[in-house]
Amino acid sequence: MTMSAVFSHEPVMREEVLSWLVGNKTGIYVDGTIGGAGHARAILEQTEATLIGIDCDADALKAAEERLAPFGLRKVLIKANFADLASVLKDLHIDKVDGVLLDLGVSSHQLNTAHRGFSFSQVAPLDMRMDQDLRFCAYDIVNHFTLTELEKVIRLYGEEKMAARIARAISRVRQVSPIETTVELAGLVASVMPAHMKRQKIHPATRTFQALRIAVNRELDCIVPAIEGAIGALSVGGRLCVISFHSLEDRIVKNTFRDLAATCVCPKDIPYCVCQKKAVLKVLTRKAVVPSISETQLNPRARSAKLRVAERI
Repeated sequence: MTMSAVFSHEPVMREEVLSWLVGNKTGIYVDGTIGGAGHARAILEQTEATLIGIDCDADALKAAEERLAPFGLRKVLIKANFADLASVLKDLHIDKVDGVLLDLGVSSHQLNTAHRGFSFSQVAPLDMRMDQDLRFCAYDIVNHFTLTELEKVIRLYGEEKMAARIARAISRVRQVSPIETTVELAGLVASVMPAHMKRQKIHPATRTFQALRIAVNRELDCIVPAIEGAIGALSVGGRLCVISFHSLEDRIVKNTFRDLAATCVCPKDIPYCVCQKKAVLKVLTRKAVVPSISETQLNPRARSAKLRVAERI
């Protein structure tokens, strides 16, 4: 079986992304999180453009190489974090591009590949690295972070109300022996949850696993540099599309767009502007675009997706 077949990917809001993103059909576009290349393939199929695909996951790049092989030299694939978008384009001697897409979060392939440790549905090591070249993984957080650090990660990145209880339980167990597998951790988290939380639709460990994944991959830290790099690389009129999948990501995207679209930021008690700040983008989506009902029925993982779009000015 080929890597592209294994790395299945149903692109979220494909038509909406194409509608917002593609203006110049012979231009240059960047997919900063190429994943299974679903969006990238759609862009190449419907244009004569060149596409730069970036991903830190070697499996994703192998799948993208196979899936985009028919497009030959119209695609260039680079292993990097999307936060390094600006330096990637500089190394390629590309000054300006016509559009950038950032599809944040974990891919279906990563969730479905047991040994990657993103999911608790199968027994796997506590890994959760998107970039397998990284040495730091979820095992290190679970077994070596202090109680205070562990609680902070679970509360901040998982928005988990029971963070303190979960952190104490982990701390007690790891003093006897290390917590090594996804199923072991998920069972431990579930065991300390109140009864009403165990009856919810989502598994009680979902938010804890989200928190660990975000911390391992520094996902939230990478969003602002990626947006700033993208805006800096866009030609006037070029567009940036960002798809997020949870409130923490979406809040950062929304606030960063707002800040980059703002002009004067002087205190209100100053009679005239001294900051001389100029807006570098225009926000095109007053409210985030969400998938249609028909799409979420076909692809349940699209339910939480939000698309925000900005244009370089």
